[in-house]
Order: sequence, then structure tokens, then C-alpha cells
Amino acid sequence: MPVVDAWMQHPTLRHSNHEMFESLRRWTGMGMLEEPLPVKTTVAALAAADVEIGLSAAWYGPQGPLISNDEVAEFVAQSEGRLRGVACVDLAKPVAAVRELRRAVEELGFVALRIVPWLWQLPPTDRLYYPLYAACAELGVPFCTQVGHTGPLRPSETGRPIPYIDQVAIDFPELTIVCGHIGYPWTTEMIAVADKHPRVYIDTSAYTARRYPPELVEYLRGRGRRKVLFGSNYPMITPAQALEHLADLRLDDETTELFLSGNARSVFRLGNQS
Repeated sequence: MPVVDAWMQHPTLRHSNHEMFESLRRWTGMGMLEEPLPVKTTVAALAAADVEIGLSAAWYGPQGPLISNDEVAEFVAQSEGRLRGVACVDLAKPVAAVRELRRAVEELGFVALRIVPWLWQLPPTDRLYYPLYAACAELGVPFCTQVGHTGPLRPSETGRPIPYIDQVAIDFPELTIVCGHIGYPWTTEMIAVADKHPRVYIDTSAYTARRYPPELVEYLRGRGRRKVLFGSNYPMITPAQALEHLADLRLDDETTELFLSGNARSVFRLGNQS
């Protein structure tokens, strides 16, 4: 069954070898990259799990781009149609950030914006985000963000679904919000927020199927089958690793298709085929 990976990135050396990811390297056993990862390696990892489209994101932080939008555009160009771009911007420069988002969507063909709040140590309700929310709604692209605890060595408070995602969804009912990393240990909060707001979704990135919290599996099997998207967080976890125990969730065929690709195709307006 074809797959859309809603949260991944093709890394640069600046991104992959950053000191803040030391904890992730310790957990996964991955070492530092000694040379840039070829795009063909990422394409092969996606193809191994039948991933037709990987949403490859840029990363911007207070010290500058770890993966720039133009680098992502180059990765997309080399991917033989396997990758689509997800923009990032400098949150500290709101006017320039909106201009860059517009450029990424209108000129580079990117399909979403992603901001990682812990990287900025600013919750999603901070005023610096609000021009970008309005721009996303106007451009018709989702806002993607991280929820739950922070694996890298940064504080976790910014990942709370309540009050932060809840408040943003109240203030911007036209905005589509995709919340990556499940929300653990606040998964029940995240489910409540997704239930409450029709345009709020959850993606499963950074977790393998065998590690999904029971409350998320129950939600996915039932009323949340149109609210949960598959994500891997490649290269930390490959899509094949993330999906290895999918059968153990005992999802029916319709739910499996929605989870693996149908919901993402609708949310990110990807069409029926890559």
C-alpha cells in the first residue's frame, strides 16, 4: 500500500551533526555524518517502505538555517519525484519570514510550513508566529509543528498541546495544523485537541508502530481514523523501521489507507498520485 511520510528531512551536515541531537544519536546509535548524505540514499530508504512522497522539511533556528529552503528545493529536484518541500523560516524576523514563506510556496512549490518550537524556546502562542499563521491560512498550506516532550537537549514545555495548540486553533479556525511526534506524554491532551478542532491533525513521527501509546491506537482505530497521519522522522527512524509492526495494530483496510496516505494527501493537497 503506498505511503506518504508526513515528517522527515534530508539532512545537511549542519543539521545532523548539531550538538543538540547528541541525545538522539545516543538513543539510536547513529554516529556523526562525515560527508553529506546523498539524496539517492534517502530516496532508497523511502522506496524500501513504499513511500511515494516524503515531505522533506527545512530547519531554521535562532542561529540560522540548519537546512535552508533552497537546499530542500535542490533535494526535491534530485529525488525523481519522491520528495516534496516543507518550508521553514526565521521566526525572529516576521516580515521577512512571511515573504520567505510566500516564496517557498509560490516559487519553490512547497506544500507546508514547519516550525519546531523547542528550537526557538517559544511556544506556538508567541506573537512571532501569528503573521505566519495568517499567511499559511491565506496560502492554503498547513502549519506543521512538534508536540510532546523534546528528545533533543532542550526544554519540553513548548510541546504541550494544551494550552498552546488549542489556543492557536481557536484564534485561527481557518488554519490547518499538523502536530508531529504524537504529543507524548500529553497524548490524551493531543487527542482532545484534535477532536475539538476540525483542522487539527496528529502525525506519528519519531515513534515506531510498536511504541504508539494505547490511547492513540484506540483513537486511530475509531473516531480518529481521519485525523492521524503517518510520519517517520527520517533519518532518525527509517519508514521501514517505523512501519515494521503496523500489522500488530489490527487496523482495517480503510483505516490503514487513510493513515498511510489518504489523510496526508487530503491535508497537504497532494492529489491521488505522486
